[in-house]
Amino acid sequence: MADAASPARTRVAIFISGRGSNMAALLYAAALPDAAYDVVLVATNDPQAEGLALAEAEGIPTFALSHKGMSRADHDAAMDEAARKAGAEFIVLAGYMRILTEGFTRQWQGRMLNIHPSLLPKYPGLDTHQRAIDAGDSHGGVSVHLVTPELDAGQVLAQMKVAIRAGETAESLAERVRFAEHQLYPRVLNDYLRMQR
Repeated sequence: MADAASPARTRVAIFISGRGSNMAALLYAAALPDAAYDVVLVATNDPQAEGLALAEAEGIPTFALSHKGMSRADHDAAMDEAARKAGAEFIVLAGYMRILTEGFTRQWQGRMLNIHPSLLPKYPGLDTHQRAIDAGDSHGGVSVHLVTPELDAGQVLAQMKVAIRAGETAESLAERVRFAEHQLYPRVLNDYLRMQR
């Protein structure tokens, strides 16, 4: 892992809330020679988030601030300040379980991506896998999209389908969708950042 961001690469901050499996996929993809980005910060609203330990082990600066007892706007402002202090040019949401304020999303519009475990526009929000199973869909999947003030409604940049098998549970589908997420997210981020240059 590089000690400092390469000047030819875009500097990104990754926001997480949990174990950070997508963050890990993005982090290790950034170590590849053809990567378009460097991770300059991993930030979270949960100081106990498992993903922090991995980021720290790989030498990535971290920022953790619990949202409890704070207004949504104040917490967003603190996350924004941390990202800007790290020199981030883009924010990548990777399992960040907070609905961001309109002010925050507008400041980063076009420069903030999210990954969502459904084939948007189907099933924004939570419980996506069970909703797809209950609807009798043949496939679930994952979408990478730009973040806008409306939840999970930004432009979809790419999707990957995952078959729903007979007897599928939300848990078994989620496990396979996660593999798809780890393949798709780094590639879409790379492609999108190259287009912005």
